Amino acid sequence: MQGSKFLKVTGILMIIFGALALVLAIIAIAGISLLAAMGASSGLLTVSCILALVGAVAELVAGIIGVKNWNKLEKAGTCITWGIIVIVLCVISNILTVVGGGDFSVLNLVTGLVIPVLYLIGGLQNKKALG
Repeated sequence: MQGSKFLKVTGILMIIFGALALVLAIIAIAGISLLAAMGASSGLLTVSCILALVGAVAELVAGIIGVKNWNKLEKAGTCITWGIIVIVLCVISNILTVVGGGDFSVLNLVTGLVIPVLYLIGGLQNKKALG
């Protein structure tokens, strides 16, 4: 089953990158807390960091679900849903970067979407195999 192996590999990658993103989001939130304590305005930064934290948790959860259910075709819908959630959060994060005054980077968007899109493809292949 091609989709199953795809889902397992991308799920493992999402666990690794999700855990790394979680640590970085926590560090960023601590940094913003320090800035706020010194009197700096941190509204949009706080929203961005909370979104990063939510995205990291979603990626971690999606990865765990994918690895846990990689060979269970009946769980393909759950994997597809989590893949879409991670993709949407990635796109929202890139939009916030632009709104916050950052430059739009196609490379940033593409690299952020590669693994979640491959994960979604694996889930879709499992759903297709289910019939």
